Amino acid sequence: MPAAKPGARRLQILQVLARMLESPKGEKVTTAALAKELDVSEAALYRHFASKAQMFEGLIEFIEQTLFGLVNKITAEEENGLKQTQAILSSLLSFAEKNPGMTRVLVGDALVNEDERLQVRINQLHDRLEATLKQCLRVAATQGHDAPAGSELPADPGPQANLMLCYVIGRWQLYAKSGFKRMPSELWEKQWPLLLGA
Repeated sequence: MPAAKPGARRLQILQVLARMLESPKGEKVTTAALAKELDVSEAALYRHFASKAQMFEGLIEFIEQTLFGLVNKITAEEENGLKQTQAILSSLLSFAEKNPGMTRVLVGDALVNEDERLQVRINQLHDRLEATLKQCLRVAATQGHDAPAGSELPADPGPQANLMLCYVIGRWQLYAKSGFKRMPSELWEKQWPLLLGA
């Protein structure tokens, strides 16, 4: 039997952790429960990760790489600032739908009573997303795009970028708190024009 590739066990641990976070009841995931799910000892987990916080950092790294990979692809392929903004927001909502366990990390649910540096890192991720939205709106303003219903894009895109991020975080939160029943994108088509015209 061939030996597992280096990092394969780490990836498996992270995948099982993410799956356990998908529980609609939102219970705290313990290392004992994670070890049981993987059918290994807790000591075996700590051969791959120095701490539980490091496991969560692995999930956050995956989230960062995935989300900013999507963002970079959108901004590289789409020149229109408004379309960039719309595609990024849509991608953020879709990511949550496809990754319910990761959504609990994004809204901080899964990080309660964990190492505080994890929440700091999620806050930084939110800040980066907001800065990206701000940049896209700035591009849209320089391109002379008008928001729907004839309302012009504001000269300072900061408040609107913040509103858009708050909208996304709110949709993520609603999804997690509803036991993953209220889909983040369920009202997206109708709410996008409202976000622009606000």
